[in-house]
Amino acid sequence: MVLETRSPEETFCVGMRLGQEAKAGQVFTLTGDLGVGKTVFTQGLAKGLGIEEAVNSPTFTIVQIYEGGRLPFYHFDVYRIGDIEEMDEVGFEDYVMGEGVSLIEWANLIEEILPEKRTEILIEKDLEKGFDYRRITIHEVG
Repeated sequence: MVLETRSPEETFCVGMRLGQEAKAGQVFTLTGDLGVGKTVFTQGLAKGLGIEEAVNSPTFTIVQIYEGGRLPFYHFDVYRIGDIEEMDEVGFEDYVMGEGVSLIEWANLIEEILPEKRTEILIEKDLEKGFDYRRITIHEVG
């Protein structure tokens, strides 16, 4: 599925709809260049899960845990990991195999340990279509 948005608010709403439909144990991978709107999308997904607290990128902590919604939400940002073993140290497998919803930013950096069944999301800009235009590709794997 390919969706087009033309504002951060629309990108937020796409994430929110996915959060509203998310099921326990679901894993989302999120890729896209810096500044493409991954955090806005993630904030929408969290809102769709019923998370009320502020959601920011966990760039310096690898995983941020939110438990105030209808399901626990595990937000990973693996942009700065130096070695795949760091994922074991934070309990990655326990989270993605658990009863919460996991979203992994920069998932392409840990491709070899991603679960077979996941929802891949790619956000891309196209400046020819406008500064706020985003193409969001959502693909079920496994």
